Amino acid sequence: MAPTADDAARTERLLEATGVKECRVTPGNRGVYVLRREHGGRAEFLLISLWDSFGSIRKFAGPGVEKAVYYPKDKEFLIEVEPRVPALRNPRET
Repeated sequence: MAPTADDAARTERLLEATGVKECRVTPGNRGVYVLRREHGGRAEFLLISLWDSFGSIRKFAGPGVEKAVYYPKDKEFLIEVEPRVPALRNPRET
């Protein structure tokens, strides 16, 4: 995600009000991190969500755990739309 640096605070509020909020209230969510970097006049965001299981991810994202979830207002600030997101497993947890 790369809105202009001037829009970064507005974008962060929008993210918090939509996907981050939905992640946090979904059973099995263990936390959400919103990371931001301003570079070259743009603000880049990375959202990392932690889950108990792939079943918990499905409660939020649906059957395709690697299919990105977007909201109607996202197109106001997204420059790139990633169709997929990696679903990674912690090898130290069973």
